[in-house]
Amino acid sequence: MASMALKVFRPLADRVLVKRFLPETKTKGGIMLPEKSQGKVLNATVVAVGPGAKNDKGSHLPMSVKIGDKVLLPEYGGMTVKFEDNEYFLFRDTDILGKYDE
Repeated sequence: MASMALKVFRPLADRVLVKRFLPETKTKGGIMLPEKSQGKVLNATVVAVGPGAKNDKGSHLPMSVKIGDKVLLPEYGGMTVKFEDNEYFLFRDTDILGKYDE
């Protein structure tokens, strides 16, 4: 499902590229929510991961997430990246608050 441009993009160091979930547009009862009341979506899926930060000896530290993980993001931060009309966000591995076990 990833676009061709996304397949050739690889984050550097300890950066993680994520795609946020779409906001809920309806309540469980079927009422349509206006855009202002939808709120910011803090859940995302990891789509690309860098090799990890380097320690003092020059070896890479392992990343805490992998491609396909569902993660919880901070409310603020991250850098917006666009590929072929899709919006992604770039975060450092240490900025990600947690991941969901499946």
